[in-house]
This record gives sequence, C-alpha cells and structure tokens, in this order.
Amino acid sequence: MEQVNADLIDGPLAHMPSGVFTANAAWLTLAALTHNLLRAAGSLAGAFHARARGATLRRQRIAVPARIARHGRGYLTLHLPEHWHWQDAWLNIFDALHGPPRRRLV
Repeated sequence: MEQVNADLIDGPLAHMPSGVFTANAAWLTLAALTHNLLRAAGSLAGAFHARARGATLRRQRIAVPARIARHGRGYLTLHLPEHWHWQDAWLNIFDALHGPPRRRLV
C-alpha cells in the first residue's frame, strides 16, 4: 500500500488541481484509472516491469522514442529506434493488446 501511495504522490497526485471538491474527485478517479492501466502494462511487459515504480514505467513504456509514418492508404507505421534497450518489453505489450495481424483480402 505504501508503494502505491508513493507512486501516486510522485505522479498524478503531485498536481492536484484545486480546492474544488468535484475537480479533485475527478482528478483522483483519473489517477486511479491510469495507475491501474500502467500496472497492467507493466505486468504485460515482463517480470522486471511488473515490479517497477510508476516513474520507471512512464519513462520506459509510455515515453517511447518512436516515429509515426502515414502511408497513402491510411495505414500507420510506428518506427521504433534500432537497438532500443526496451524494445522487447514494448513489443510484449503491443502483441498482448493487438494479437497477430489480420490477413488482408486482395
């Protein structure tokens, strides 16, 4: 429980919006949702990221140094850096969420 509080205080709860109760309640709800999604992404990435702190997950899983390329038919391609240290963990999350690519009918 202390680790969860430390992650939330280090992240989203460090920027509580105001003294307005409803704004703080909405911010706390969004903070809990994002914390749970970040923990789920960490467990999908691998054993190291399942135990990592929230700041580590945000730095290594969310802030991805990638480039998006748009193709003529509306397809998007995400270009990850070559020899990126965390590529395997990021691809574990991507594969778990998207599954294998669909076959295109020509």
